[in-house]
Amino acid sequence: MSSLKEKTAKGLLWGGVSNAIQQLLNLFFGIFLARLLTPADYGMVGMLSIFVLLAGALQESGFISTLANRQEVKHEEYNAVFWFSTLMGIALYLLLFACAPLIAAFYDKPELTPLSRVLFLGFLISSSGTAHNAALFKNLLVRQKATAQIVALFVSGCVGITLALQGMAYWGIAIQSVTYIATCTSLFWYFSPWRPTWHIDFRPLRGMIGFSSKMLATNMVNHLNNNLFSVLLGRLFTPAEVGHYTQASKWSYMGYSLVTGMVGSVAQPVLAEVADDADRQRKVFRKMLRFTAFVSFPSMLGLALIARELIVLAVTDKWLPCVPILQMLCLWSAFLPIQQLYSHLIVSRQKSNIQLWNTLLLSILQLFTLWATHSYGIPVMVMAYVVLNLLFLLVWHGYAHRLIGLRLGEVMRDMLPFALLAAGVMVVTYYVTRPIASPLLLLPAKIGVAAVLYASVLWFSRAVVFRESVEFLLSRIRHRQA
Repeated sequence: MSSLKEKTAKGLLWGGVSNAIQQLLNLFFGIFLARLLTPADYGMVGMLSIFVLLAGALQESGFISTLANRQEVKHEEYNAVFWFSTLMGIALYLLLFACAPLIAAFYDKPELTPLSRVLFLGFLISSSGTAHNAALFKNLLVRQKATAQIVALFVSGCVGITLALQGMAYWGIAIQSVTYIATCTSLFWYFSPWRPTWHIDFRPLRGMIGFSSKMLATNMVNHLNNNLFSVLLGRLFTPAEVGHYTQASKWSYMGYSLVTGMVGSVAQPVLAEVADDADRQRKVFRKMLRFTAFVSFPSMLGLALIARELIVLAVTDKWLPCVPILQMLCLWSAFLPIQQLYSHLIVSRQKSNIQLWNTLLLSILQLFTLWATHSYGIPVMVMAYVVLNLLFLLVWHGYAHRLIGLRLGEVMRDMLPFALLAAGVMVVTYYVTRPIASPLLLLPAKIGVAAVLYASVLWFSRAVVFRESVEFLLSRIRHRQA
């Protein structure tokens, strides 16, 4: 148990560091590229994104989660996944290579033919790293995986900026994407303790195909829902309204992905490791829930607090209409990592079918909500979307209760103290900093006051998760200095 606790703590630390650095690099390179390139350049690559996403999901086929969910994984199972994913990647690339002229004709953009054939190299390259990615994930080698992703992001960002300065336009974005995947996959090979052999045997897949097929279907539903949602927004609202929603959604994603990336890097493998003992798994889940709430609520409610100043300073006041949308999205985003934690729990119990049907039902309800509320405007639609997702948490909890006996009262005791404290801190901070008029001064003032208030209350109330986090960080610092 102590070994598992130590691995989990290290995984959370590196997951948090990795996602924070990645978001900062994304922001840095994104600002540079946005100034050098046009919306049309991004649009050219965006037209092909659905093909890249679906092909990537097909070649991976849910095997990363499947391998992570098994108590013990043999070489033969990794090897079968490696060859299946690699050969599937080759087959899909050849198919889409041949279909490239048809894709270009559909969009009436002849230049998409060569562009797609370059961009599609990404999922072809990544197919050779699926098993290595799974080995890193399964063995909680979060630091190694984080290093690979950060290095790949830095290298590809430099490539993207260099090509943009050379006037390569949308070619720069495509080559940047392929460079990221190639660098990441190469480093997965370098850091992974596993190596493939030439003995090709797909029989080990038989025991995984039932579970992995449901994970694949879930990923496909998510990709289709996200892209269909974007298409419908474009049909129902003006370009300016869609732009404000997209800008708000982007900042919200940057916030909650810090938490989901941190927790997601360890949650499923850790929960799978204790899946044979429901009582122990419930205790592990509740501890993860407390940590998730401890990080997620101040992060996302804090983002809502500084939304106006952040938007004005980062993308200028022409984007101010997106602020109320961002603040509403932050409310749901504070709970989204908790939904994903429920999802990891359900998958760890070998119930990928439940995750699939929950995802499908929620996707249908989201699209129905969009259709039913769009006539009232985007703010009303977003609020309805937030309420729907909050209510659907009860569905996820119902399955958690059935699987491990997790009671709603336990969840409330673990989650609400952090939610109420974070909300109270943001209200106090808002009124304390109201006299400050300059956004340049107001932004750091809000962050500083909120951080000090939140940490102080947790410290003096002797919150266990806060003290454990501080003690672990101090122990890592002392270990580095020794």
